[in-house]
Amino acid sequence: MGLLLLRRTVRDQLAEWGMLALSDEVQLAVTELASNVIKHVGEGVPTALVMEPREGVLRVEVHDTSHAVPAVRDPQCGAECGRGLHLLAGMSANWGTVQTATGKAVWCEFAIEAAHGHCLRVRRAMSVMENYRLAVDERQSLGVVRLPVLEESATELIADLLHWLSAQGGDPDAILDRAQMHFEADAA
Repeated sequence: MGLLLLRRTVRDQLAEWGMLALSDEVQLAVTELASNVIKHVGEGVPTALVMEPREGVLRVEVHDTSHAVPAVRDPQCGAECGRGLHLLAGMSANWGTVQTATGKAVWCEFAIEAAHGHCLRVRRAMSVMENYRLAVDERQSLGVVRLPVLEESATELIADLLHWLSAQGGDPDAILDRAQMHFEADAA
């Protein structure tokens, strides 16, 4: 996978998770980590990217087949190399290396709460949307889902909830107004 495609995949996944505010930093970190694998381990070496939202952080890992641990060096003035791990340390909340059975993983973490304070709501909505997509169309549950599909799924979910609420004797307009007020209060 080329670096541009890798960056686009990262951005699309972050958009799906509602974490676009982290996009620039995470794309840069992933590009740096993937470039290090190409430069120091070899082009075409099996490599895996893992991104995992955890409590308060987004963890990003790049796994490769080398057991050699990267070393932070003091870059020489004018040198083209040697700044990547300094960059990673400067823009992430934490970073490190862990040995795996097949090589190593270089990881870094980005604070989610710094990107947006409504993280709990985003995670809950993400969970509901994933389950909703499974119920509506199992084929869409695999791969990267683009924004128009997510918007249509969200619209259908809201419509289904309004029908359910109406069947329970509730007032859909009043609920939409209250939901809008909650959204605006959280966004402020």
